[in-house]
Amino acid sequence: MTTKAKPRETAAKRPISITAVVDAVGALAAGDTQGHLYMYDTNRAGGSTGFGTEELRTRARRGDVLLWNCLALECEAYVSIENILIDPEVCEPVRKVYPGTDVSYWTGTVKKTGPEPVAYRIAFKLGTRDEPITATLSSSLVGQ
Repeated sequence: MTTKAKPRETAAKRPISITAVVDAVGALAAGDTQGHLYMYDTNRAGGSTGFGTEELRTRARRGDVLLWNCLALECEAYVSIENILIDPEVCEPVRKVYPGTDVSYWTGTVKKTGPEPVAYRIAFKLGTRDEPITATLSSSLVGQ
């Protein structure tokens, strides 16, 4: 009697979390995010660069799940992501809310990558301002 090897179950791949830390007071005073936005992700070991700048370069490949969230530098300031402007052929981010809260985040799956980085910009709702402020510089997804 021959035995068949059990198929190996692979652990679910963790999403790449991209966090925008926003100096809301500075951005509101300036009317833009330049010098007031600090981007980070959880894929440094995978080759991401530009941590702590507005021009984060997240290393990602087809099938990777991305999760965007934001934090206010000042604890009493309101900050949320209003939109993520990226080529929809590469990724289509969708706004979601953590269950039982009003805290939102955005998630999307990378559809394709190429040899060139794919730029994206984030539009933020800050404080009581009605109009969103869109990041001045672009972060990007970099293929593998």
